[in-house]
Amino acid sequence: MSREQRGPNEKLGAVLALAGISNAGLARRVNDLGAQRGLTLRYDKTSVARWVSKGMVPQGAAPHLIAAAIGQKLGRPVPLHEIGLADADPAPEVGLAFPRDVGEAVRAATDLYRLDLAGRRAGGGGIWQSLAGSFSVSAYATPASRWLITPADPSVERDAGRPGGGGPVPGPAETGEHVRVGHSDVAKLREAAEDARKWDSKYGGGDWRSSMVPECLRVDAAPLLLGSYSDEVGRALFGATSELTRLAGWMAFDTGQQEAAQRYYIQALRLARAAADVPLGGYVLASMSLQATYRGFADEGVDLAQAALERNRGLATARTMSFFRLVEARAHAKAGDGPAAAAALKSAEGWLERSREGDADPTWLGFYSYDRFCADAAECYRDLRMPREVRRFTEQALSRPTEEFVRSHGLRLVVSAVAELESGNLDAACAAGTRAVEVAHRISSARTTEYVRDLLHRLEPYGHEPRVRELRERARPLLVAPA
Repeated sequence: MSREQRGPNEKLGAVLALAGISNAGLARRVNDLGAQRGLTLRYDKTSVARWVSKGMVPQGAAPHLIAAAIGQKLGRPVPLHEIGLADADPAPEVGLAFPRDVGEAVRAATDLYRLDLAGRRAGGGGIWQSLAGSFSVSAYATPASRWLITPADPSVERDAGRPGGGGPVPGPAETGEHVRVGHSDVAKLREAAEDARKWDSKYGGGDWRSSMVPECLRVDAAPLLLGSYSDEVGRALFGATSELTRLAGWMAFDTGQQEAAQRYYIQALRLARAAADVPLGGYVLASMSLQATYRGFADEGVDLAQAALERNRGLATARTMSFFRLVEARAHAKAGDGPAAAAALKSAEGWLERSREGDADPTWLGFYSYDRFCADAAECYRDLRMPREVRRFTEQALSRPTEEFVRSHGLRLVVSAVAELESGNLDAACAAGTRAVEVAHRISSARTTEYVRDLLHRLEPYGHEPRVRELRERARPLLVAPA
């Protein structure tokens, strides 16, 4: 459906000419972006001609997909007003701000938590579906720079019952009932975060238990953030809420909701700054880096990982520093910079070797072990097309499969299958691929499905082989299932 403007949309026509995109080309790009978000769109060159010559405004997610498609060709974000679609339903800015003031930061985070609920009630993906294609890596620039300049707020004490007073975070109570926050409240949030981490690793970000994290943020965390607390309790509260918010972002990332993940990550970083928890802020930046790298912005992924590293020198534990260097290696490898990736991997391994059992490692780093290092190293060498090194590291990564990290085990199997295929061992590739598909059927993870899809694409030249046909048939229910 579309609605009509007055006269031609000259702005859209001019930008299309600037980008060198034909009407048919734009229609194809928009349909493809929609398919990535689970939308079935059937625009063609005639549809685009109507948008340009008659000023028709497509409804739903289409204006944002149009902007994203043109932005991909131009290599920069394209706002709706630049293409004459500013009067389309605007993509909310909620969650993208990184306020300097702590009170404004609380409002930015709680507004985001409420938005997620509205999206769920709307059905069919809600607000996040309407934002399809709106991820922009440039949105990370301001949060990262502000965090680097000032990684901690001077005070976060809040008195919700005294409008205009109570220290640097004044303001009226916004929950109807004043809440005095204590350490027991914070402990409950940390317990929820720990449970969510376990469910996410075992069942994927789309499991219904994992999807309760946004609800926990709205129902439990938001009233506490808007309550009253001392500086000490407030720091702990912001830290626990930051962990939960990062988890919400990670789960959204795992299920393919990149625009939701981006907003959660930005707010998680702001909350980590309020908590004065520099290692946690680094962890959020590392998550941003992995997302940027996964989305094809490897250079920005390097920048984000290095931001995490630089601020944490002398502060984070050896194991934490190892993980940050590992994330940097992933970005270098995706960018095709073999020497930089190898140097980062060597440094990550060195930091890991210096870690000790009694180190004060943060609880959120509990997943990181030498096995995980080997798994990511294997992915680095896969991106660098060095199958011998991939096989060496995947053997270690797969040596101790565990029910605790099911999704990770599935991803490792796919990487192993790719290495076997590139080494010319089709039987071993199909065997590993079959095991990976079995794992993928047990979890809800769009990322795992994409890994399987990539493997099947690599196997297309061998499509006549019975074992490849069998693997594809086993994977068919997975690939046609709704994301």
